[in-house]
Amino acid sequence: MKSNILIIGAGFAGVWSALSAARLLDQAQRDDLSISVLAPQPELRIRPRFYEADVHSLKAPVGELFEAVGVRFITGNAEAIDAEGRSVSYRDANGQYQQIAYDRLILAAGSQVARPPVPGLAEHAFDVDQMESAMKLEAHLVGLAALPASPARHTVVVCGGGFTGIETATEIPARLRAVLGSDTPVRVVMVDRAEHAGAALGAGITPSIIAACEQAGVQWLAGTSVVAVDAGGVTLDNGEYIASKTVIWTVGVKASPLTAQVAGERDALGRLKVDDHLKVIGQAHIYATGDTAWAAVDELGNHALMTCQHAIPMGRHSGNNAMADLLGIAPVAYRQPKYVTCLDLGEWGAAYSEGWARELKLQGEEGKALKRQINSVWIYPPAADRALALAAADPMIAIV
Repeated sequence: MKSNILIIGAGFAGVWSALSAARLLDQAQRDDLSISVLAPQPELRIRPRFYEADVHSLKAPVGELFEAVGVRFITGNAEAIDAEGRSVSYRDANGQYQQIAYDRLILAAGSQVARPPVPGLAEHAFDVDQMESAMKLEAHLVGLAALPASPARHTVVVCGGGFTGIETATEIPARLRAVLGSDTPVRVVMVDRAEHAGAALGAGITPSIIAACEQAGVQWLAGTSVVAVDAGGVTLDNGEYIASKTVIWTVGVKASPLTAQVAGERDALGRLKVDDHLKVIGQAHIYATGDTAWAAVDELGNHALMTCQHAIPMGRHSGNNAMADLLGIAPVAYRQPKYVTCLDLGEWGAAYSEGWARELKLQGEEGKALKRQINSVWIYPPAADRALALAAADPMIAIV
């Protein structure tokens, strides 16, 4: 029986883990090892774009790509990890309980929006975290056209002024007017605990954020938070009530619940602490990558963020290193010292910055052109061409 690398998840880290493991196996010319990916569907969902319209189209099939490089895809939802027995239990496409053994496990199960126990949040708030929830929001926006005109219908409250919140808030006015009409008095309110607009992303790009919000008509309510949500709107911590039919929650993320089934240290977001090779500290056969891993990117104390910018190269390293472990060859240390940010700001454009201090380099339409390139080309998986796909999975490729 072949030794098996099992990868849980077909997001950015999972797809690139599979390709990278296949690349090293191809070089070794061994036929006694195999690679399997377990995920709900054979597609890479382009999660960084879920704030956009036409959400259903924001995915890339990976079935033919996996076939081209010799990776087996298993349709299912992972439910339990047995680290001692080296097996994973899952529900298959028919809802049947199945089990698969592994020799090395790569946990690439991603993350999810954090939903604290705010009264009414679960029942009444939308999010753009997963494709299904983003599609639910899109259907809701379209459905607003059937409601009578009112301030609540025309008002969107975005809770959380971080990256996702800003991209969502600056995109929403155009999306809402496309549904309700160009002359609709749309109101978008950003509720954020920080003291001023854009504080979460630093001083370098704050002026761009403010300019974009002013152009789009996005109103910031800084230094406040939502304490309750109901069918008619939100209540703030200062007692103010904002009538709104559309409340979008973008406050915080947490690692996949599967991380809790692996013994090890975690950070505040639930990510497993890994060594330089992305192996979970304290585990001999389990790697964590992408949003499930708390990994150092440099020698200065910076760690990978929950972004595809880090997940893609982390996947290249975790797949390579898990296969290297089985082949008995040296692993490659993961480091990604260069950090950039490209923040979409709706019709105003985008802001591109470099470094952990986020020094502004491009803004407006120049920034938007780069953002389009990133979102529509760079983060998509390669074509189902074996040679090209394996070459693209080299962990030594220069990365940002």
